[in-house]
Amino acid sequence: MYESYFNLRSKPFQLNPDPAFFYGSRGHRRAMAYLEYGLHQSEGFIVITGEIGAGKTTIVRSLLEHLDPDKVVAANLVSTQIDANDVLRMVANAFGLPNRTLDKAGLLLAIESFLVQTTALGKRALLVVDEAQNLTPAAVEELRMLSNFQLEDHALLQSFLVGQPEFRDIMQSAEMQQLRQRVIASYHLGPLDSEETRSYIEHRLHHVGWTDDPLFDPAVFNVIYGYTGGIPRRINTLCDRLLLGAFLAERHTIGEQDVREVIDELKEEFASPRKQGAEVTARSTAGGLDVSKLALDRLRVNDELISRAASLTASTDIQRLEARLVGLEHSVAVTQDILNQLLHAVRRDPAGEDSQT
Repeated sequence: MYESYFNLRSKPFQLNPDPAFFYGSRGHRRAMAYLEYGLHQSEGFIVITGEIGAGKTTIVRSLLEHLDPDKVVAANLVSTQIDANDVLRMVANAFGLPNRTLDKAGLLLAIESFLVQTTALGKRALLVVDEAQNLTPAAVEELRMLSNFQLEDHALLQSFLVGQPEFRDIMQSAEMQQLRQRVIASYHLGPLDSEETRSYIEHRLHHVGWTDDPLFDPAVFNVIYGYTGGIPRRINTLCDRLLLGAFLAERHTIGEQDVREVIDELKEEFASPRKQGAEVTARSTAGGLDVSKLALDRLRVNDELISRAASLTASTDIQRLEARLVGLEHSVAVTQDILNQLLHAVRRDPAGEDSQT
């Protein structure tokens, strides 16, 4: 919407991970180095964790985009809450293997045959599992078992497990001991610092042809960092809204107050309905009187009104109870009538015919 107004080639702060916008902060470069190291090792597991929106998926996609397909056959698997059998089928699907009619033994055989064939062609097989925190322990164990596939002394599969911080806690459980022994490196991707936050914003803007339009006041970057905590996805959300607001107001500058106003809007949008209702009530007025300033401890309710309310509540409960009793009596009457009919029929014809006396 605002791209042409600011002479930008495309939207700079889209939420979808795009390797074209990869920004090499200290943390992102180190995470990438760990993945490249694991790729050269051609065995075991590399574990990368990070907060939601920290840029883990962007790193993975950037790595995959630069792989030589003549040397590496890569499969990217985004996991959900799946069991052990499903994870094998999803691995087979990720590598493009027919598996619809295969049972577990058939799946394992098909995957192993594919890995052996890949190695024989002089290529390496790489499996990237994103959102690994969603895997069940049994599913993780199946992935570990796949790492046992070998051709002589050469491992057939290299795996990267990428997930949110809770995956590190999962890894520390007793049932993950064997998997931990197969992890050759792990890294936790943290947020950007204040300087990196500014560089990240300018990096994305320059990528789409930004020439200081809009012009950012230097003070805005500290405010952006304070609200987003240096998480790239949060930065994208806020900056996208800033550009939209500047476009709608026909401004070519963004100042500190502009950022604070957008932050207030976002907080209000993401507030819970209950909280929003409380804020609306607090802001409401009655005849020009601010309700939020009423001395509620001085409010008194008439004793007669309390008595009437109590009696109404009691009568309502009695009415509900009476209605239920009427319903039960009706059900009992219908059941009794059916039983009498059955008994009468049996007495008339116990052997399937009218009895003769």
